[in-house]
Amino acid sequence: MEFPDPLQRGSLLKRYKRFLADVRLESGEVVTAHCANTGTMLGLTAPGSEVWLSPARNPDRKLRYTWELIRDATNGEASLVGINTAHPNALVEEAVRADRIPELTGYPSLRREVRYGKNSRIDLLLEAPGRPKCYVEVKNVHLRREPGLAEFPDSVTARGTKHLKELGDAVEAGNRAVMFYLVQRQDCGLFAVAADIDPVYAEALAEARTRGVEAICYACVLTPQAIEVMKPLEFMS
Repeated sequence: MEFPDPLQRGSLLKRYKRFLADVRLESGEVVTAHCANTGTMLGLTAPGSEVWLSPARNPDRKLRYTWELIRDATNGEASLVGINTAHPNALVEEAVRADRIPELTGYPSLRREVRYGKNSRIDLLLEAPGRPKCYVEVKNVHLRREPGLAEFPDSVTARGTKHLKELGDAVEAGNRAVMFYLVQRQDCGLFAVAADIDPVYAEALAEARTRGVEAICYACVLTPQAIEVMKPLEFMS
């Protein structure tokens, strides 16, 4: 996924009210950017961090920028991290269509945001003649507390727990279901569920896997020009 317009680099001043972030651009101008991330963004809101913003294409939009990337320089490393949770579904769709996800090949039909379960929409629905439908739920991952280890979630997610139950129900109805964790950073080789942050979610994932729900994890390569799904990460049970 290429960014349609050049990103603007700046320095983070603060994130507040969850959806807002003040950033000082290289020009010296201070702007308020939209933060498309509902999580706590644990470890990714330090003032002074290098960040990148995308300019709004709609001239009438109240906030002229959206926060896209941050450089995480903790633990002696420096990795770009994608914090915009509006991108993962499109990133995974792009990778599936390009056959870069071996676990999800062989489905000529791909639809997004299809209703299923109880008032839910599945992120991706893959279909092929003679094969069970494949329900794919995508979660954005950006938390790293230990070197090389990506984790999800970064806060309690009742919605995520609900999705796991519905994926299990889909399997028991004769379909295939996949929980896809997309790590928008490239400094990790392992993935684990942050059970200390949300033990209920961790238990729900374990139960979902016993019901036949598959869990896979892929990391991205990020630059200020583009984000691309690239390599699988080892899933630590």
